[in-house]
Amino acid sequence: MASLRVQSRSVGPGDNIAYLLTCESTGEQLLIDAANEPGRLFELIGDGGLATIITTHQHADHWQALAEVAAKTGARVLAHPLDADALPVPTSPVHDGDLIQVGDVDLEVIHLAGHTPGSIALLYAADPPQIFTGDSLFPGGPGRTTNPTEFTSLMDNLEAKVFDGLPDETVVWPGHGKPTTLGMERPSIPEWRARGW
Repeated sequence: MASLRVQSRSVGPGDNIAYLLTCESTGEQLLIDAANEPGRLFELIGDGGLATIITTHQHADHWQALAEVAAKTGARVLAHPLDADALPVPTSPVHDGDLIQVGDVDLEVIHLAGHTPGSIALLYAADPPQIFTGDSLFPGGPGRTTNPTEFTSLMDNLEAKVFDGLPDETVVWPGHGKPTTLGMERPSIPEWRARGW
């Protein structure tokens, strides 16, 4: 099975995490969230070029470097259409269940409406699985929502599309902070539901 190398950089005043995924067999590269500090992102990308940039959601702290990185690399830019209008460059749409190729590897798009209408996560079906959750799931709980309807939507999506279908050893790579696993977070789901955030 083809594999991905995962590298990350914390950038900007919000310590956003940008993830560079590199197909080990082809060298093709994909960036998740061109969040800030384009110079540091270009250092991360290196000489390998960049085929694709995926923006996990519309909040500006996740795309401050998007226009510059896209212009310099010529990478295609992907986002969910419900969040795409807020981005500073044209995007191609991705929807729930779509597969995005990184060389010989597929990433599955998981739409997790709640933090924003078009928030997405990206699943790499490795052993163990790896999921890049943007601001939808962190160590300690779901991402911020602004009302009970959004919270319920996010929690319902997280349980149905993430926790119910993936094993405890699944590694969670969030948009801020350190990675965790679904097994570490799963016991807290009733507490998250009870507190409402």
